[in-house]
Amino acid sequence: MNGSELKALYNASVSDCHRALMQEYGRYVYSIVFNKLRLCGTREDIEECFSDVFADIFIKLDDNELMEGDIKALIGTVAKRTAIDRFRSLTAAQKHIISTDDEDMERLASDISVEAHAEGSELRRLLLSKIRELGEPDATILIQKYYYNLKSEEIAGNVSMTASSVRSRCTRAMEKLRVKLAEIGITE
Repeated sequence: MNGSELKALYNASVSDCHRALMQEYGRYVYSIVFNKLRLCGTREDIEECFSDVFADIFIKLDDNELMEGDIKALIGTVAKRTAIDRFRSLTAAQKHIISTDDEDMERLASDISVEAHAEGSELRRLLLSKIRELGEPDATILIQKYYYNLKSEEIAGNVSMTASSVRSRCTRAMEKLRVKLAEIGITE
């Protein structure tokens, strides 16, 4: 549709002109708006922005601004600028609003215990420290056995020992570790 066709249609019937513009450029405008707002807006935001674009286009049509030049380029520019403005307002609003839905807050409160997490982290740090004090290859054997759940045969290949040697070293290393942990007050 060019400017002269649009002008003739507008002079014949304004509502038919509006309908023809919506039919010809509706998908084009929707795709521009959707691509700008899909990550931050709801379906209602996209539809509202789409309506705002055509309201602005109809105003420009009444002021004869649309009758001159490339219609598709003007409609695309209006759609893009309107969608960018809506994007900015939506993202600005989202930065200032924190959703505190009851369900989300309940899950957050029940799933995260800062105190338990801190205690667990400290206990793991102490345990690894005491395991390292055992020296090699005992530390490697214990870590691979209890942290990585490897079998004695797999560990034997990693530390160049037989599987039976790994089992006996693991048993002795566990006894040494129990003594070291008891010294700092950690018992079973």
